[in-house]
This record gives sequence, C-alpha cells and structure tokens, in this order.
Amino acid sequence: MFVLGLPYAILHGGYLGLFLIIFAAVVCCYTGKILIACLYEENEDGEIVRVRDSYVDIANACCAPRFPTLGGRIVNVAQIIELVMTCILYVVVSGNLMYNSFPNLPVSQKSWSIIATAVLLPCAFLKNLKAVSKFSLLCTLAHFVINILVIAYCLSRARDWAWDKVKFYIDVKKFPISIGIIVFSYTSQIFLPSLEGNMQNPKEFHCMMNWTHIAACILKGLFALVAYLTWADETKEVITDNLPSTIRAVVNIFLVAKALLSYPLPFFAAVEVLERSLFQDGNRAFFPNCYGGDGRLKSWGLTLRCALVVFTLLMAIYVPHFALLMGLTGSLTGAGLCFLLPSLFHLKLLWRKLLWHHVFFDVAIFVIGGICSISGFIHSLEGLIEAFRTNAED
Repeated sequence: MFVLGLPYAILHGGYLGLFLIIFAAVVCCYTGKILIACLYEENEDGEIVRVRDSYVDIANACCAPRFPTLGGRIVNVAQIIELVMTCILYVVVSGNLMYNSFPNLPVSQKSWSIIATAVLLPCAFLKNLKAVSKFSLLCTLAHFVINILVIAYCLSRARDWAWDKVKFYIDVKKFPISIGIIVFSYTSQIFLPSLEGNMQNPKEFHCMMNWTHIAACILKGLFALVAYLTWADETKEVITDNLPSTIRAVVNIFLVAKALLSYPLPFFAAVEVLERSLFQDGNRAFFPNCYGGDGRLKSWGLTLRCALVVFTLLMAIYVPHFALLMGLTGSLTGAGLCFLLPSLFHLKLLWRKLLWHHVFFDVAIFVIGGICSISGFIHSLEGLIEAFRTNAED
C-alpha cells in the first residue's frame, strides 16, 4: 500500500531517492537475516538449535539477567506503535482517496474516514488469522489491478516523461521524510521470526529473503521512477491523486478496497500484542484476562477492541497527512525495528562468533540508521506542525 508514497520520495531526493530504495532493500534483507540468527544458539554437541521464538524473546535475552523483561517491553511498545500507525494510515488513505475521487459530493475527507471506520468496526470480532487471511487474498488481487492501471497510464505518456527533472540534488528539509517513507515500505522484521518458524524448510529462509527483497526493490524502484517521470514536480503525496478524474475514480475505489482489506492484519496483530502483554502475561499481566474460561472474549474486551478502531479514526481525522505520517512512523519505529535493534541484538548475542566485517556492518547500520531515524523524525514532526498551522490559518 505504501508504494503509493514512493514517487513523492523521488520528488524530494532525485536519483539519491532511487539509490535509497536499493540501499534500504539490501540493509533490510541483511538485518532480517541477522535477526533470525539471534533465534539460534549452538548446543553442547555443536549443533545449531532454535532457542527463541520471537522478536520479544531476543530482546529479553539481550537484557538478561539484570532486566529480563525490559527488552521485550521496548519491542512490544515499538510493535504496537508501528501496527496501530499502519491502521491509522489505512483510514487516512481511505478518506483521502474517496474525497479526491468524488470532489463534487458534499462529503469532507473526515466524513469519508468516518464511513470507512464504520465498515472496519467488525474487525473487533476477528478471532484468528484464518479469517484475516481471506481479506489478505482479496487485498492481493486488488493490488494487481491497481498496479496494472497506474503503470499502463504512465506508459501511455512515456513520450512526455520528464527525465531532466530527475537530478542529483536533494531537498534538505524534506528528504529525511522520504527516508522514513522508504524504510516504512520495507518493514517486515516483526513478522520474520514467526514466518521462519512456520517454513517447511527453514534452511531456505536466506534464499527467500534474497529473492523477495530483489523483487521488491525492482518493482518499487520502477514504480517510483515511472510515476515521477510522468508527473515530475506535480507529484502528490498519494500518487493516484495525479491521475485524470475518470481513471482516478476507478483506481481509487480499488485502492480503498485494498486499504480496508489490509486493515485487519495489522489490527489483529496489534490486538494480539496488547492482549498478550497486558491481559495474558500470567502473574505479570497488568489487567485481568479478557477471555473467559470457555475461551470466549469478554464483553469489556470486545469494547476495548472497538475503542482501538475508534482511536485509529480519531488519529486519522486529526492527522490527515499520509506522507508525513508515514515518514514519522518509518523514522520512529521502522528504523528502530529494521535497523537499530537487529544490529544491536546481533552484536550482543553473537559477539564472540562474529567476523570483523559482520561487526563493521552491524556498527555502520546502527550509526547510519540512528542518524536517519533522528533526522527523519524531526523533519516529519516539523512538517506535521507546519501542516497543522496551515490548516488552522485556513
């Protein structure tokens, strides 16, 4: 979904933005592999065995024995922020797309967001991933249709492509926001331990990571470049807003369907993390269990789920800036979960077995990731404040 913001990153970064799409793919592929390496240790017989099951387990192992649960809590907070912000972005983009598809209707962007949230309320009743997977399948089909329509239109205007507009310069103030957007489009680390654990042949994990990141890098790079060449300096935060009204309405309806179908997965994942850490953590739980003895969700637990859906709506209404919100999230939690924490955990848990070039890569990724994260967070925050001031004046 967040590929829609990549042409906006090229607008403020030129060829450096394209390079960053490639660089982010390489780094995220590497940090995904070292994160999975932290799940394994060598036993007494010299065999490599899986001793941890999740990102939280890795974080807790790094902070033990002094603070055995601190690392897990930090990762849980980062995961919840990332997942909830993703849900908010889906509501934001749904409202934005519907408003731009039907500008003549007397319905504001906020009103469209409220309508979208009303459709999403049944997500509170989701019980397992089996139900979520059906939505994801439909989401994938919608994604193919969207890509075909946008790329086909861009190729039809190939003669007018503005190659001279793609330069080796960056907008110093806005490019750090682009870094966050690009990083956020690659975030998958929080799902990798579970994914690797469910593979029929975990030994193929590295091969899978290589090919998926190569494919993602090529597709994202081509989509961003082709879309930017088509509209150049007129490129908007959500690239479909640049399409002619007739095509835009069709594409945007598919995009809204895709956004609404994408919402259940991060919502369900966020609910699972919240329930596991706050309601089901044994004696360390902050609140009583939200499930009854028969395994059914209690009424107050369902109310809390509905409240989370409404919270994503309120945030979408008061922060309706897709690219800035995506840049802020990517800089804050995306960089932390994708760059900073995997390299730090790798150094801490496997220090004695690492070769010098592994140490160099880990330290370099941590330093560069930290600088990009801080810079992107500050500039995204400044952009949001500036947008709020403009709205207040209007």
